[in-house]
Amino acid sequence: MRIRIVDAFSDRPFAGNPAGVLLLDAFPEDDWLRNVAMEVNHAETAFAHPLPEGGEADWALRWFTPVTEVTMCGHATLATAHVLHSTGAHEGPVRFDTLSGVLVATPGADGSITLDFPTAPLTRVEAPEGVAEALGAEPLTAFDTGPNIGDLLLELADEKTVLGLTPDLKALGAHSSRGIIATARAEDPARGYDFVSRCFFPNVGIDEDPVTGSAHTALAPYWSERLGRTGLTGLQASRRSGRVRTEVRGDRTLLSGRAVTVIEGELIA
Repeated sequence: MRIRIVDAFSDRPFAGNPAGVLLLDAFPEDDWLRNVAMEVNHAETAFAHPLPEGGEADWALRWFTPVTEVTMCGHATLATAHVLHSTGAHEGPVRFDTLSGVLVATPGADGSITLDFPTAPLTRVEAPEGVAEALGAEPLTAFDTGPNIGDLLLELADEKTVLGLTPDLKALGAHSSRGIIATARAEDPARGYDFVSRCFFPNVGIDEDPVTGSAHTALAPYWSERLGRTGLTGLQASRRSGRVRTEVRGDRTLLSGRAVTVIEGELIA
C-alpha cells in the first residue's frame, strides 16, 4: 500500500507539520495502526478508508501519535484531504467520520484547504502551582480547553517570551492531559500574523508539535475575543514553523492552510 509524508500548514517542503497518511480499504487491527505510527514517528499518522455512499461522511479517519490514538488532529486531517485531492481519490469537500464527529475539509481556489472543526470551550482556571517553573515563564492567564483537546492554554507576556521558552518537559506533563499551549499577541501584526504560539505535548509522545491545528480551535476564539475580529492568522513558532488562518463561527472554527507531499513510497509490512 502507498504511504505518504505530507507537510501540512506549509506551501513548501520541510516546513509546517509532517504527517503520515495511509489510504486503506478498511481499518486493520489497532496494534498494526499503532506500529505503523510508531514506525513513521511523526507527530501524527492518519489512517483513512472510504465509506458507503449516501451516509453522513465520505471517509473514516483516525489519528495516531507514536504512542497513542488522539481524538482530534488538524494537521493530519489537512494532510489527508490534500492526499485525497492530489491523487484524485476524492473531489470537492470531503466529510471525515472521526472521534470528534464529522469534520469537513474544503479545497479552495488558491490551493489551500479549510477545515471545519468544533470550537474549543474555554474555561478560565488558576494557573497550576509549578507550571510557571516548568514552562520557564509566568502566565498572565490560564484556560482549560475542554476534553476534546485536553490542553492548558497559557497567555504569556509577549512574543519574545514565547519564542524563548525552554521548558522542563517532564515537569510540564503533570499540568494537563495532553499538553501546554503557550501564546502571546504578535509584536508586529504587519508581519502577517496576529498571535504567536508554541505547543508542548510530552504526554502523547510529542515534545514540541511543529504546527497544531487542534490547538487553534482554542487559540482562535481566545484571540478573536481579545482582538475584536473573527478572522485571524496565527504563527506557530516551532523550528519548522507554520501559519494557520482562522475564522470563528460560533461553535465552529475554520482552519485554513496548504500542504505539500514530500515522500511517497510503499509500505510492505
